[in-house]
Amino acid sequence: MDTARQSRNPRRVIVIGYGNPGRCDDGLGVAAAGEIESVAPKHVRVECNYQLSVEDAEAVAEHDVAIFVDAATGGSRAFYFRQLEPAAHCGFSTHSVTPAAVLGLAHDLFAARTVGYVLGIRGYRFNAFGEGLSPEAQANLSAAVVFLRDALRHGDFAKAAASATPEDAGRATAREVESC
Repeated sequence: MDTARQSRNPRRVIVIGYGNPGRCDDGLGVAAAGEIESVAPKHVRVECNYQLSVEDAEAVAEHDVAIFVDAATGGSRAFYFRQLEPAAHCGFSTHSVTPAAVLGLAHDLFAARTVGYVLGIRGYRFNAFGEGLSPEAQANLSAAVVFLRDALRHGDFAKAAASATPEDAGRATAREVESC
């Protein structure tokens, strides 16, 4: 199945929200996963975790599309959505596995053809301990969940990525800044 067809009509989609809800806005990915789970179409599997791990590559490999959802530390918009390139031959530690590394492992170890995307939701409070999102992050979460819900229903992720916040498309999520 070619990439264009996969992005228009995916058979299997996984959404992985990750972050630390005990660190204020760092919990945006987990909060998004919780909200998406209740409105996701049947072909969508939703998972959440504190961080990505190499084991996530196996779950990603079982899907046509993988969407990684995390808090973003910067940007002028509520969120961004962009396609990922798999990381090739990347060094990693078990404490900082990036979405590109997970996608690369899925491709390399399982011969997957999964197409990956990142949804980065703008947060503001990261250097404090405590549960709960800042009011600004909560508003950004609401906008991102509406966007993702609609993208999951329509299935055209390439088009969604092309239309979502192009000036912020190069921004990194909180954990993407730890490069390979």
